[in-house]
Amino acid sequence: MIQKFEAWVADHRSDLYALVRKWFELERPLLLRSDLRAVFDELNVDHPHSFVETPLQEMVDLLQEAICRPPLIYMALREDAGRWSFMSIHQQRLVPELVSVSDYLAFKELLVHSEGAHEPVLELDFAPFNRGFPRLKEVRSIGQGVIFLNRQLAGTLFTQSGAGAGKLLHFLTVHSMEGRQLMLSGNFADVAALRAGLRRALALLDKYPVETPWQQFAEPLSGLGFAPGWGDNAARVTDTMSLLVDILEAPSPLILENFLARIPMVSKLLILSPHGFFGQDHVLGLPDTGGQVVYILDQVRALERDMSERLLLQGIEVRPKIMIATRLIPDAGETLCNQPLEKIHGTQNAWIVRVPFRKPNGEIVRHWISRFEIWPYLENFAHDVEREALAQLSGRPDLIIGNYSDGNLVASLISQRIGVTQCNIAHALEQSKYLHSALHWRESQTQYHFNCQYTADLIAMNSADFIITSTYQEIAGTAHTVGQYETYRHFTMPGLYRVVNGIDLFDPKFNIVSPGADAEVYFSYLDHERRLQSLLPEIERLLYGQEPGVPSRGHFTDPSKPLIFTMARLDTVKNLTGLAALFGQSPALPAVANLLVIGGHIDPALSSDGEERAEIEHMHSIMNEYGLDGSMRWLGIRLEKNLAGELYRHVADRRGIFVQPARFEAFGLTIIEAMASGLPVFATCYGGPREIIQHGVSGYHFDPNHGSAAAAAMADFFERSAVDPMLWNKISAMALKRVESRYTWRLYAERMMTLSRIYGFWKFVSNLEHEETMRYLNMFYHLQFRPMAQGSLFHE
Repeated sequence: MIQKFEAWVADHRSDLYALVRKWFELERPLLLRSDLRAVFDELNVDHPHSFVETPLQEMVDLLQEAICRPPLIYMALREDAGRWSFMSIHQQRLVPELVSVSDYLAFKELLVHSEGAHEPVLELDFAPFNRGFPRLKEVRSIGQGVIFLNRQLAGTLFTQSGAGAGKLLHFLTVHSMEGRQLMLSGNFADVAALRAGLRRALALLDKYPVETPWQQFAEPLSGLGFAPGWGDNAARVTDTMSLLVDILEAPSPLILENFLARIPMVSKLLILSPHGFFGQDHVLGLPDTGGQVVYILDQVRALERDMSERLLLQGIEVRPKIMIATRLIPDAGETLCNQPLEKIHGTQNAWIVRVPFRKPNGEIVRHWISRFEIWPYLENFAHDVEREALAQLSGRPDLIIGNYSDGNLVASLISQRIGVTQCNIAHALEQSKYLHSALHWRESQTQYHFNCQYTADLIAMNSADFIITSTYQEIAGTAHTVGQYETYRHFTMPGLYRVVNGIDLFDPKFNIVSPGADAEVYFSYLDHERRLQSLLPEIERLLYGQEPGVPSRGHFTDPSKPLIFTMARLDTVKNLTGLAALFGQSPALPAVANLLVIGGHIDPALSSDGEERAEIEHMHSIMNEYGLDGSMRWLGIRLEKNLAGELYRHVADRRGIFVQPARFEAFGLTIIEAMASGLPVFATCYGGPREIIQHGVSGYHFDPNHGSAAAAAMADFFERSAVDPMLWNKISAMALKRVESRYTWRLYAERMMTLSRIYGFWKFVSNLEHEETMRYLNMFYHLQFRPMAQGSLFHE
């Protein structure tokens, strides 16, 4: 594309000059994609001939940003997800020239660090460590790493003159769980002996009825060299052994995956979530607590069920154990976050284990600390958690899962020391939430400490064995938006370091595994036998009457109208005030529906968060401005899960909709909850909802920046549904079908356990630990992260 543009410029220098000049006339050193496009569109309208479908338009379509320092302009072009190029143009010579990412970042640094432009700077480049490693090539394959990895390595491993089969034999021979030998008892000298043993074992099993339990033929199989773990009955043992025979005969990625999924490899999990008030009761709504806590607790319940079922199917009588390690907060208010041990509701053997933060002198930190302030404490916390985990789990965990930047860093530290497979889950990456926060990191250093956070992210991303995301967009964005992980591809923190290659989107460690809604709580409104009828009087009082002690504003003059329901935190990103404004501004929407908002406090004095207080006051002003007290009800409460589930179903009974109006939503768990209840959903087009909902089929997308169009679409849906009730029924049914097929915790747990087995296997047989990378990261941690983290302690 660059060559095509260069050729075009040779004959159209005056046109390029006109565009570049207009960019400079904005007198803004850093231009965003929207700025660059707006100037081009203006030029295209005013110019005597059109630039549509010209190389100039193609180039502008790819631009993400530009740095203007007369007489030079440097531009970043994104040709596709993870595929960038950089170009400079001199205002007078008008000759496009490709520049390196390093040169581009150096020029960008001049925006904030011009006095140090020629000083030496640390450059980070992780690309050389992965030159010989399998790498995806197609953009559409991003997030399907395990499929690619298994295909690539299975193809090479078993063509190396039998070396692969030998490694598989070794893997099965040394495999054990809680000190008990599994799979093979060590009687096989080589692969040929294993083949012969499998033939004899299958012949033996053929004599038993398929339902015969393992115990009845365990002794003869043991004599042939086979230990427990193949299955709980003759049929399953036969199937598992047949898979291994097929692998040794003609290996394929699918057969290998199916075989590995049966091996009992995971019975102990360590999950890290250090910051905030992590608990089960009285924590939601407190600082740093929200969706991540709900996600992890639901995840743990699903994983324990899956682990228990798989172990039983393989004939292993081991009770799995899961430990969530978080921070103990002595001054925890009404929560239980000052308790070192708390059993997780609805589980057999899953626990929250709390470990305190300690100052350098050993003193315990008693009060809550923001997630942006915890970096000085994480190294000692990791050591303490490691000791606690080895004691609580009676040995090493089989898998470590980190959550958010802090948990992922702690997971990296522990997994590196004890040699355990590591999984990372970001939940949110702050670079995509705070525009140009890396470039201007010094300006927000006292409050946010982004230097520590982004360094921790780089270390954790590159040390993880695999990374879980909820959506494709979380990794790679869209055609016109940069993915959250993609923001770590290359960036600069002037005066600190320059990242030339930070994370590669085409690395097979990325996998999309979407969470679900708790099926025991969020189920169809048509499932009358499971409905919690006892909660309906409380819901009636909350929505249409007065519930004592519940802060509220507004009422429904006409309660017969269907409901527009939304529920979220009251902050600018979640945009509940934006929904109230578009409702109030619409002439049609209040005529056909009422608005129910649940979020935040009603009294701004009750909030300790400045952003929330501003949104509370804004919500009151909107209700006043548009006179919404008779068509909108705002509840300042947090609903218990069962009550929330029944409320979704009540709104569905009334033929209402759920609206998620966020300016950006990484995933959207409330969308899944609403759809699982059979409630049609209108959701933001920015982020995960774009993948969850099939527009016009299982719900609708809308742009929260265009309120009038969104309101018109909702009003139209209500009006058409009133004429044709089958429209509402169709969207409801397709929402239920969409969730059942793709967004359940059962599917999540199955995939998560399969990933842990496959990555654990390949780490064992193929040395996927990247020893050189780990040494590089270790040096980066000790020379860069530790001094920064310790320095931030003095800013508290």
